[in-house]
Amino acid sequence: MEPQRMRIVILGLSITSSWGNGHATTFRGLLRELVRRGHDVLFLERDVPWYAANRDMPRPPWGRTELYADLVDLRARFTEDVRDADLVVVGSYVPQGVEVGRWVQSTVRGIPAFYDIDTPVTLAKLARGDFEYLSPDLVPGYRLYLSFTGGPMLRRIERELGSPAARPLYCGVDPELYLPRECAPGWDMGYLGTYSADRQPTLERLMLEAAREWGRGRFVVAGPQYPKEVRWPSNVERVEHLPPPAHADFYCAQRFTLNVTRADMVLAGYSPSVRLFEAAACGVPIISDVWNGLESVFVPGEEILLARTAKDTLGYLRELTEEDRRALGAKARARVLAEHTAAHRALAVEEYAREASRGGASRDRVIVQR
Repeated sequence: MEPQRMRIVILGLSITSSWGNGHATTFRGLLRELVRRGHDVLFLERDVPWYAANRDMPRPPWGRTELYADLVDLRARFTEDVRDADLVVVGSYVPQGVEVGRWVQSTVRGIPAFYDIDTPVTLAKLARGDFEYLSPDLVPGYRLYLSFTGGPMLRRIERELGSPAARPLYCGVDPELYLPRECAPGWDMGYLGTYSADRQPTLERLMLEAAREWGRGRFVVAGPQYPKEVRWPSNVERVEHLPPPAHADFYCAQRFTLNVTRADMVLAGYSPSVRLFEAAACGVPIISDVWNGLESVFVPGEEILLARTAKDTLGYLRELTEEDRRALGAKARARVLAEHTAAHRALAVEEYAREASRGGASRDRVIVQR
């Protein structure tokens, strides 16, 4: 059945620049699939210097993308678009997101929604009174709370914050960009991620300690903002920034890739990162830290490997047979293609919007994200 065409406005952190954020990749895949399904989509992005200087996709080819200078400019140029939209989505970390949210809720005739790409971080910020981009009083006014985190966190958002409908909308991957490529492995293990103080101890434990112990191993860490104080072993190569078009080649040049989860997301559980889905779509075996809900995304031991220590890491790198390594990567890819592409997320947005337009969301009818 053909979807009913919607007019959708998304106000997100960035779609034009992937520098130092994972939001752009998520928004690019989602917009493309929504447009493919016939929806009219407008993406609004605050024009800020750090993204303006690092735009790897200044003119996204899906829908329409517009930059705005400030709140005055936003209201002056896009009030009509927001008012007449069927669905308006405000993303986490949007600059002045509280003011943007109040304006959207008071303007839109359709469904106002919040897309939290940082759910555990957001709730921790709210708990300590940090209302950088969302305040508690706004949550009941968003008829949909779309969350990167699933599981029990969704009920907490409804129960404690008064959300009418908190629903999972994990990141998704573009299988046309992320797919296996035949190449000779350049590294035994790699990691892709912007520096984060709460991730660094796990990176140290699972990769850097392993690199120090296994001097013959070849390792790589790609991502910006790492401080000069980090002591890199001599067999760990550094790549300062890797734009999305280079991600697939980067993954495919690794025998294994490492997934490290932010501390707030480990505590919350059910928070898969886009890097998990990207690497899996490329058929690259993943070694991950451990958190609740991971088993709802991949089957441990069959589709993903779990590590708590450098010894665990080295066991996989040095002892897993090539046949078993390839089989694990293939199974993870099959899982992603069946459940975790950007097309699956676009379908979920449609379903959630239909439910909200009927005045409520039936939990029995939501699209399940394992």
